[in-house]
Amino acid sequence: MTGTVLVTGASGFVGRYLVPYLAGAGWRVRAAARNIGAVPAGEDISPVAIPDLASSLDWRPLLAGVSHVVHLAAIAHAAEHIPERAYQDVNAAAVRRLAAAARDAGIRRVVFMSSVRAQSGPSAVSVLDERAPPLPADAYGRTKLLGEQWLAETLAHSATDWVVLRPVLLYGPGVRGNMRTLERLARQPLPLPLGALTGRRSLLGLTSLASAVFHALDSPAAARATFLVAEPGPLTPPQIVAALRRGLGRSAGVFTIPLGPLRTIMRLTGRSTTWERLTGDLLVDTSALERTGWRPLQTAEEGLVVWMREGRNPQP
Repeated sequence: MTGTVLVTGASGFVGRYLVPYLAGAGWRVRAAARNIGAVPAGEDISPVAIPDLASSLDWRPLLAGVSHVVHLAAIAHAAEHIPERAYQDVNAAAVRRLAAAARDAGIRRVVFMSSVRAQSGPSAVSVLDERAPPLPADAYGRTKLLGEQWLAETLAHSATDWVVLRPVLLYGPGVRGNMRTLERLARQPLPLPLGALTGRRSLLGLTSLASAVFHALDSPAAARATFLVAEPGPLTPPQIVAALRRGLGRSAGVFTIPLGPLRTIMRLTGRSTTWERLTGDLLVDTSALERTGWRPLQTAEEGLVVWMREGRNPQP
């Protein structure tokens, strides 16, 4: 089944990939963004402007004629200078207003893009699944979890279904944060002293995430449930760099130094959370989503190689 889907955050990192993916799969996409000039163009893509989500947005014009919604728009990363109330306004209160408007408009299903950070901090001592009690560690994670809860509560006794997706660390064109740092390091010709960083991370490429959204829009088995999303084959930082460099046609170029001095530097420069991500595990079990019929399109290692191979000679 396809129809017309409203995608919010259509000009963001995920949105720029997802919008043409859904259009190519047969959906008519109403692509909502604050910067409509950055929305991908296409025959079945209709860009529309969306105001600041922290305001009392009237969702009715955006939902007119729509059958489904994918809600991506959010404050996407934890930052100390942003007050928690701002996160709550955008990542939770706006979701509740959207859910109420979708319910009143008779929308069939809302797919909400949450995050593994709604369930865990930067690392976890055991493999996570959806049954684990949520333990978010920052404003981003706490408000994403609140958005999930308000979505489910608002749609609890309505004909509008919902699905929550909790993706892990993402990679792909335009990525930011720690993965962007690793990509930049991998593109350098110098050997890197990363061999002792043993923290294993579940990863997810944009292609597999888009396929999970496509599945969530239509799968009866996925209705009214929350799912972790990842590709098989968790990797350590040196393994990530090695896969990226393989995609660039290079050798791994990774060597090992003692962790003590590096740990001290990271802590003295206020990067303790980054250090935790580099040395701690964050692994997830995706069997719940797979039981509904979804399958990842590749392993994380395969996806990293393809990402670099396809962008080996980026256009200026």
